[in-house]
Amino acid sequence: MLFVSWNVNGIRAAQEKGFHDSLAQINPDVLCLQETRISVEDAAEAVRHPEGYTSRWVSAKKKGYSGVAIFSKKEPLAWREGIGKPEFDVEGRTLTAEYADYFLVNAYFPNAQHELLRLDYKLAYNKAFLAYCQKLRKQKPVIFCGDLNVAHEERDLAHPKANMMNPGFYIDERNWFSAMLDKGYTDTFRIFESGGGHYSWWSYRLNARRKNVGWRIDYFVVSNELVPRAQNAFILPEIMGSDHCPVALELA
Repeated sequence: MLFVSWNVNGIRAAQEKGFHDSLAQINPDVLCLQETRISVEDAAEAVRHPEGYTSRWVSAKKKGYSGVAIFSKKEPLAWREGIGKPEFDVEGRTLTAEYADYFLVNAYFPNAQHELLRLDYKLAYNKAFLAYCQKLRKQKPVIFCGDLNVAHEERDLAHPKANMMNPGFYIDERNWFSAMLDKGYTDTFRIFESGGGHYSWWSYRLNARRKNVGWRIDYFVVSNELVPRAQNAFILPEIMGSDHCPVALELA
């Protein structure tokens, strides 16, 4: 099974930049999108639905903001929208697909924003999100993926020293990630790659992508029961169309 996660930074814009060609090239069994920036109603009309997939969309109450979607070749047993917390679910950040032997949770984590103005909100979401995954895990293993808006370690961004106090690399965000792993989860990319220089997001400024001055903030995380089934986890920096590139997980 090939799972792919991609922050498309607006599905309408992504379609104009070759989204469907990229999807055909990658050919995932399951595709999770973040920052779709489209309402559920508009998605039904504005998004060309790829053949062979069933899909579900979740949108924010605020128009043109946030939003996630899942495309799946296999019909999930059930869908779950949100995490049961209205203060977060109103922003359309979380969608779960239930399969026979695991849950797949697609998430677009809040950005702590300039001067950490939204740090408290983000950390509250992080806490609620992990509690939600832990509750699911009592039933069956969990995969979660998406734009977590945090680079966990210094090897996960090009200029760690310059970003210690900045959103996405602030110590409280990174500590949450470490604590989450300690609860019995694994960052699958780090099973297969220990080095730096591997990124999933680049600023549009100063030719950052061409220079590979980026951040790894998009992940596939699994509860540890699924680690033996992980066959590969990788990043697809050659796929254009967004300031993020897709990340992938192959699961036996």
